[in-house]
Amino acid sequence: MTMPADLETDSARLREAMAKALAENGVLADPAWKEAVEAVPRHRFVPGFYLPADDRDGQGLTIWEPVTAELDYGRWLSAAYSDTTLITQFDADEPDWKQPATRHGGAPTSSSTLPSLVLRMWADADVQEGHTVLEIGTGTGYSTALACERLGSADVTSIEVDPHRLETAASAIYGCGYTPTLAVADGLYGYWPEASFDRIVAACSFRAVPPALLAQARPGGKILLTLSGWLYGYARVLLTVDGNGTAEGQLLPGTVSFMSARTHAAPAFGNPAHWAAGLPQRSRRTPHSPERITAASEEAFHLRFLAQCTVPDAQMTTVGEVVHLVDVVTGSAATLTPGDGGWQVREGGPAKLWERIERVLDAYDAADRPGPETFSLHVYGGGQHLRHPQLPGLPLPRP
Repeated sequence: MTMPADLETDSARLREAMAKALAENGVLADPAWKEAVEAVPRHRFVPGFYLPADDRDGQGLTIWEPVTAELDYGRWLSAAYSDTTLITQFDADEPDWKQPATRHGGAPTSSSTLPSLVLRMWADADVQEGHTVLEIGTGTGYSTALACERLGSADVTSIEVDPHRLETAASAIYGCGYTPTLAVADGLYGYWPEASFDRIVAACSFRAVPPALLAQARPGGKILLTLSGWLYGYARVLLTVDGNGTAEGQLLPGTVSFMSARTHAAPAFGNPAHWAAGLPQRSRRTPHSPERITAASEEAFHLRFLAQCTVPDAQMTTVGEVVHLVDVVTGSAATLTPGDGGWQVREGGPAKLWERIERVLDAYDAADRPGPETFSLHVYGGGQHLRHPQLPGLPLPRP
């Protein structure tokens, strides 16, 4: 299909409208970033993507519909300039956008992050003119292009672990006239050839702060990244590096999640029924419902991360009404079953998984339910601890 002759006119109008809406929502306080949004053609970075259908399939899986200019020009262009995350890849399987197929379920592994979050990340990292920047996770390249427009290409380095993703992004970035340093590299190790950096910003999440990033930040430099884990709890942190291998900073408020760095993805754990079969038959009543960490609320989002810090190797799944916790590292497991107006717990193995989570929930309640911004992360000598004046230190996994 040949693109409509008025594509550039349509896209310029939609860019201007998106920039105006983001500014009205308080996302574009800096006029220079607003100019970048108005200048960078997002549609060039997303020739194809998936959007969720209104209904799920018979198995309860999300139906993902492919969207391209060839399939539906209007839907494609309007979505490209909406404040929406556009999924571009599932399960590391590169789509054939010439003959795209509808997908049922799957784990997103690449996307064009919603513009408001991209801009929020750059703003939270306090990126200013003259800063050298490392972006971890090039993705489609749209965020990289915004940074180049704002800072100049010479000060921007962006790395991506997926070679095909980077090749596609590079074509769009260079096609728009930007010339940052691009490389295929694992974000866990940063990018030594261009170090040191004033700012490091990650568009993926890590179980703990990678030591290489601390070593590649200049003294006084800042690292903005999202912490995650196998319970899918998330927290963002802005660290200031002192140049001696240590760093500290506050957790940031809000509920933001990013795809995990591929080397930090959760392992498979098999059939939950097999784990449950090895647990003691005797159960006890728990004062805390698992909904405290699974509910669709901002507090539960925060509590899930705190719970994850105390059982960093645990994973959680629900089968019917039974909640399973499984730890493939220690061989520990627990089940929570509703009944008699509450929840019954069975657990076994070296680590009492739910008991540890209960202690965190008790301490959190006793401290009057403090928000994320009251916690600080300290990184030192290979150890990483989340701290709060009224709660015991919570260790992150070894990096």
